[in-house]
Amino acid sequence: MFDSAAEQATPQPLAVRMRPRTLDEVIGQRHLLGPGTPLRRLVESEAPMSLFLWGPPGTGKTTLAYVVSNVTKRRFVEVSAVSAGVKDVRAAIEQARNELGMTGRQTVLFVDEVHRFNKAQQDALLPAVENRWVTFIGATTENPFFSVISPLLSRSLLLTLESLTDDDIRAVLERAAADERGLAGRATLAPEALDHLVRLAGGDARRSLTYLEAAALLEDEITVEVVERAVDKAAVRYDRQGDQHYDVISAFIKSMRGSDADAALHYLARMVEAGEDPRFIARRIVIFASEDVGMADPTCLQTAVAVAQAVQLIGLPEAQINLAHAVIHCALAPKSNAVVKAIGAAAGDVRRGLIGQVPVHLRDAHYPGAAKLGSGEGYKYPHDFDHGLVRQDYAPEQVRQRRYYEPTRHGAEAPVADRWAKIRDFLRGS
Repeated sequence: MFDSAAEQATPQPLAVRMRPRTLDEVIGQRHLLGPGTPLRRLVESEAPMSLFLWGPPGTGKTTLAYVVSNVTKRRFVEVSAVSAGVKDVRAAIEQARNELGMTGRQTVLFVDEVHRFNKAQQDALLPAVENRWVTFIGATTENPFFSVISPLLSRSLLLTLESLTDDDIRAVLERAAADERGLAGRATLAPEALDHLVRLAGGDARRSLTYLEAAALLEDEITVEVVERAVDKAAVRYDRQGDQHYDVISAFIKSMRGSDADAALHYLARMVEAGEDPRFIARRIVIFASEDVGMADPTCLQTAVAVAQAVQLIGLPEAQINLAHAVIHCALAPKSNAVVKAIGAAAGDVRRGLIGQVPVHLRDAHYPGAAKLGSGEGYKYPHDFDHGLVRQDYAPEQVRQRRYYEPTRHGAEAPVADRWAKIRDFLRGS
């Protein structure tokens, strides 16, 4: 447990020294900081309230809690869910009640990584939240709807923080280099070194300041080479807006298509280490699962979608394991581009005007007057027939003999090809 009013015997890290003192000093999270937003109202109001801050690491959850405390002149008490138990929680609440009763001063009780608290520990917070003995702020990197008990969540406001942009991280670093609380201009930060620090940060402001501080301890002139020595990470030449971005993602896709899992993992690592948005990588894998694997391994798309969701929930660095899982599955799966060729052929016919009328027996027959138009008349319900199949026309006449889906004999698509050939012949009377 940490009380910010206590004097610190050891020098504070750069990330702590550079914490904003007002909401106007906060970089990023503009959607939470505008006039009339709940966070602004909390700062401007004397009434205690409870809220959860949900977002990736380094996006400013602790910072916002600290700013609320600082601006409103409330005591700031931090409890880490990693090391604290019910006894610590109750002690912090009791101390806040005593302070409120004796001096009238309110307390911000900040619980970091609140998702790590079990049900009993979260229950211990309820009296303080219900009776407003404290302004409770819980920080979590995990979806609170899965990790926080309903009674606590329902009594609190949920605010979602977004990953910081490259421009946000750049502004954080430039301020720290110049500000009196930071390096105060004592170190010169080369533009290429600044770019490298931005890439290494991956949207995490705390990480960027930790790396900057480590580099400043080595040299007063911070170059790319100094940053590499300080954080033991080579500078990956990768411009997310330039040629490298497109070349590496192209090589990544083509390596999976060529079934070279090792090469695909190399390009994945290259993108992750360079700070590429993991959501972008996940989206490309989801597309690949249908475009290049398709029905040859239908489970590949399931894996890709699950990994895309995992990336949203977990974030880097842990999500790189999920991404690697999907990459290996996609690379080693049997390949088929029959799905993408099928929709491409169908779309091509539509663009050329081969559309035609929907057959009368397939039209909607549920609205008033449909029967008079003959809609739905003559439709045969497949479930009433053997094997769930009945011969009738489904496509418009203009495309009735067109063939779009032509499955391969690769992997799980081979039995699909056999079944589709029999169904197609039956339906068309071949």
